[in-house]
Amino acid sequence: VFFPWQKREISNFDYLMYLNTLAGRSYNDYMQYPVFPWVLADYHSETLNLTNPHTFRDLSKPMGAQTLERKHKFIQRYSEVEKNLSARCHYCTHYSSAIIVASYLVRMEPFTQTFCSLQGGSFDVADRMFHSVKSTWESASRDNMSDVRELIPEFFYLPEFLTNANHFELGCMQDGTVLGDVQLPPWADGDPHKFILLHRQALESDYVSAHLHCWIDLIFGHKQHGSAAVEAVNTYHPYFYGDKTDLNNIKDPLIKSTILGFISNFGQIPKQV
Repeated sequence: VFFPWQKREISNFDYLMYLNTLAGRSYNDYMQYPVFPWVLADYHSETLNLTNPHTFRDLSKPMGAQTLERKHKFIQRYSEVEKNLSARCHYCTHYSSAIIVASYLVRMEPFTQTFCSLQGGSFDVADRMFHSVKSTWESASRDNMSDVRELIPEFFYLPEFLTNANHFELGCMQDGTVLGDVQLPPWADGDPHKFILLHRQALESDYVSAHLHCWIDLIFGHKQHGSAAVEAVNTYHPYFYGDKTDLNNIKDPLIKSTILGFISNFGQIPKQV
């Protein structure tokens, strides 16, 4: 499949789905849901310019290294090995987890119920709910040191998840904003279908096609762990590397359940392909 993709005979979307499947990711498992990259960095312009490199996210860097300041903070964390960390890593949170998936899809069943059950039976505080594409990008790429989330496939084909068609009462933010439909970038003109159309065009653009292999190396390839991952500022808590943690050799049931709970709540690195 690699060579047809190189020749542009299959789409970037199809290739990413193929890699996710190969790496053990599945729609049937929220803990190992297909992971897709943020491809854009422009959520403020009136029109989207897919010929301008500055429109796009840096696909050669993980979400924790999208700005220089943020990158240095995570490198410092890795170097210092903070006292509250049990292992040396850049990130103690993950780019894909059950709660991330459910939070993105919270306006649609059965994900609404899944989200509430993961939250202890109710919606989260409104300010923490997924309500704006722009603010979620800013959180994951710049503002929030515990947020390095990537996207899910639905961002490239399913406009319905962006609307609150079921009229769920999602709460009211501190600034008075009542949560309803997801706030879209200006270039989408408030139209979820237009957002999906342009977002898919961005995924299939020449720029992304030329740089997508860099992101694939980080998530599925040789920069996933080891010295290459350290150099790329791309190391996660050891518990996230499911295939590197041999639960059969852990005799203490409390430790074993703690590790399983950690993986369930915070995510799992895909199998290396």
